[in-house]
Amino acid sequence: MMKKTIAAVLTLLLCFMILPSAAFADEEGDAVLTPADSGEVRVTIGANLDEAQIAQIYKDFGIERGSVTEITVTNADERAYLEGIAPERKIGSVALSCIYIKTLEEGEGLRISTNHINWCTSEMYMNALITAGITDAEVKVSAPFDVSGTAALTGIYKAYEDITGTTLSEIAKTIGVEELVTTGELAEYIGSNEATQIVNELKKILDQTQNMTDDEVRAEIKGIAEAYNVSITDAQVDQLLKLCRSLEKLDVAQLQEKLVSLTKTLEGAKQVESKLSEFAAGVKNFFGKVADFFSRLFGKGN
Repeated sequence: MMKKTIAAVLTLLLCFMILPSAAFADEEGDAVLTPADSGEVRVTIGANLDEAQIAQIYKDFGIERGSVTEITVTNADERAYLEGIAPERKIGSVALSCIYIKTLEEGEGLRISTNHINWCTSEMYMNALITAGITDAEVKVSAPFDVSGTAALTGIYKAYEDITGTTLSEIAKTIGVEELVTTGELAEYIGSNEATQIVNELKKILDQTQNMTDDEVRAEIKGIAEAYNVSITDAQVDQLLKLCRSLEKLDVAQLQEKLVSLTKTLEGAKQVESKLSEFAAGVKNFFGKVADFFSRLFGKGN
């Protein structure tokens, strides 16, 4: 009877050792990605990186150089979109930001991670990309040392267009940069999460602001800020008004639809993360009980 009990317990142990690896297989599998996984892949490299820095970037991306198509991005490329929108100190005179992008199936949404990016957040990139017309992709942004990350959008645009063979709307790409910069500058004063939320709330009412006067839109912006318990200056209100008027040039209905889709994707990701945490806690609790069982079993002289 004792042998059968131990055999049953060991069988259960084996099952629980297998389950976590199966549950996390996809997550672990994404650590090193190849073009053959589920979509096309491109990497853009800042033109002013040396060989050692490039090697580190590829290590950050989890792939070997030569395994994917590489595109070089220069400071002139970056200035084509950033000049006149981003502060000169954010543009600089060299190209350092690098990106990895893999296209995903329609409806999978955006998955963005950053390394050595100290001004732009994943959420800022996500919103700017949706504005520019990129909705389903995995993107990694990296640099050899801390940089603002504003120039990375240029690399994403170039790489995505190279993969798809189509050109994104120039207006949408420019507005995407404007959104990123406006959100980033606002984030310096009120926090990145609050700045992103305010811009998203503004997007939600674009169908209404189209028919409002500037003063009416300013009042809406101030109301949104108050709802998030933040104080913004008149200059920041005017900057958000300018962004609002730029966003109105796009297909507002489509932009709002994408925003709703993004919200659902983020909520779904949080639910998955919560379930995985619960699963891990359950496994930990199970092994604790098994350890206690054997402790009591052998402690009794068996």
